[in-house]
Amino acid sequence: MVLSSREVLEQLVSQLALERVEESLFRGQSQDLGWGTVFGGQVLGQALSAAVQTVPRERHVHSLHAYFLRPGDVSRPIVYDVDRIRDGGSFTTRRVRAIQHGQPIFNMSASFQVLEDGFDHQDAMPDVPAPETLPTEQERLAKRAHLLPAGMRERALAVRPFELRAVDRDDEDLLGHGPKAPHRAVWLRTIEKLPDDPALHCYLLAYASDYSFVTTALLPHGVTWMTPGMQVASLDHAMWFHEPFRVDEWLLHVIDSPAARGGRGLVRGRVFTRAGRLVASTAQEGLIRQKPTKQG
Repeated sequence: MVLSSREVLEQLVSQLALERVEESLFRGQSQDLGWGTVFGGQVLGQALSAAVQTVPRERHVHSLHAYFLRPGDVSRPIVYDVDRIRDGGSFTTRRVRAIQHGQPIFNMSASFQVLEDGFDHQDAMPDVPAPETLPTEQERLAKRAHLLPAGMRERALAVRPFELRAVDRDDEDLLGHGPKAPHRAVWLRTIEKLPDDPALHCYLLAYASDYSFVTTALLPHGVTWMTPGMQVASLDHAMWFHEPFRVDEWLLHVIDSPAARGGRGLVRGRVFTRAGRLVASTAQEGLIRQKPTKQG
């Protein structure tokens, strides 16, 4: 059955809402995106959702720091155990463990703050083409879809909860054609409007922040995640939320990779509204290991 865009987004929002099992214990389901393991952004979004549900509504997340410990099993639920570390006068701290098969697959610390005024400055937003002038991710993939494994091809071209429009990405990115500068910019927004719930917009951005992220560290080396022998996986992820935003309006994730070494690549990003406000910052280190392929 083909789902409508509204149904696809509602399915994701439902997955991130979680089932409350006990006061600080939650359970979430997974969606198979074709990789055989749980998408890292899903665990980020669900873990933040679990933490948010234990914090007073007047306190808003301002940072999270997470580690991916083991691959997630898409066929089994994930249990999120929230540890209420601290409830202070201005700040609240939570620690979340994601558990499958009796073992932690992910842990995260998140900090929340009462909104207050203070000093204000930010980076300038880069000058990039408007999202309406760029093709969608599905339109780009359609030209190269025959290169994808059969099971992944259908999911890659299906309706997604987020609309993605990449800046300066050519149609050869699936294969890699020579080294490129380690920079990328992607417009994103949900495919339908969302309720006026600031927390929902935060954990949906956490979900989407893992799109096209660590693979930016591959660009200088002329390879992609589809290159034979490549092993690509998120190791950690950090986000800082600077001010409220809406993820159902266009946001620009500007990404660069300052270094790769020892089988790891570091990426960092800045998320701007269309009006140029810097609303979030991101960082991630990932495994980018190329194993020798058999000759012959």
